[in-house]
Formats: sequence, C-alpha cells, structure tokens
Amino acid sequence: MSGIRQGAAAALWQAVIREALATRGAELDESQESYLVFVLLRHQRDAHLLARIQALEWLDAQAQAGSVRTDALRDVGDRCLLVAGLFPALARRRRVGVEYFVDLGRGAYQGVADAGRDAYAELFARLAGTYDELVATLQAVRGLVPLPVPIAHARALH
Repeated sequence: MSGIRQGAAAALWQAVIREALATRGAELDESQESYLVFVLLRHQRDAHLLARIQALEWLDAQAQAGSVRTDALRDVGDRCLLVAGLFPALARRRRVGVEYFVDLGRGAYQGVADAGRDAYAELFARLAGTYDELVATLQAVRGLVPLPVPIAHARALH
C-alpha cells in the first residue's frame, strides 16, 4: 500500500513541478526534474525542516568523512533548496536573505560533486550549477499548491 502512495505522490510532485516550469517558461533536464521530485518526496514529512540550523549541519558535515560526509552535505543542500524555494519567509525571520540558503546549498552540492565519482559527481555538479533555477522552480511550486506546515513551525513563516 505504501508503494502505491509513494508512486502517486511522486506522480503528483512531478506534475506540479512540470506545471511550475510551464508557468515560468523554463526547463530542467530529466535528471534535475527527477531530483526535485526525490527531494520533495524525501522531505515532505520532515517535521523538523524549518527548525534545523543549516550552517551548523554544514559544519558537522565537514567533520565527517567518506559517504557520511557526502550524505550530510547532500542533506544540507536539499534542505537549503526547500527553505529557499518553499519557505523564504524563514530566511527573513532569521534575518538573512534567501541568497544565504542558496549559497550554502549550492556549496553543499558542490562539495558532494567534488567528493563523488562518475555520474553522481556529474549530477551534483549540474545541480550546484543550476541551483538558482531549482530554487525558482520551487518558488513557482509554492505559488501553485498550498504547503502543509506543522503547527509548531507556523510562526516561523510569518
């Protein structure tokens, strides 16, 4: 049953991303679009997304080695992407610009690319290079669908 919900959720996120791209008159390649769907699926139930301090998580990732470091940097890049694209009010509340999350996330993805090999490194290099486009796509998504926000974090958005 969860596979059906996962599949349906993936199809819904993909449709919303494609609608957002059409609204913007923009395009992402298949790997970028698929990765955005993956990020949205992976974090759609993250009740702590808005409470995390990404700079501290980035510092913690730097202290790691190997795949643990790479996974932690990917997570920072993903979360910064979601905050910058879907919850820009959080940046204002924390007295930083959205660009803070964009720069931190782009750097995290570049760290994954630098540590990776072959297709994985290539994907993250491309994601780092088009981070602004990914954020703009999620900002367009934000305009298309109401986003569920845990009650505990509702004040963080205002």
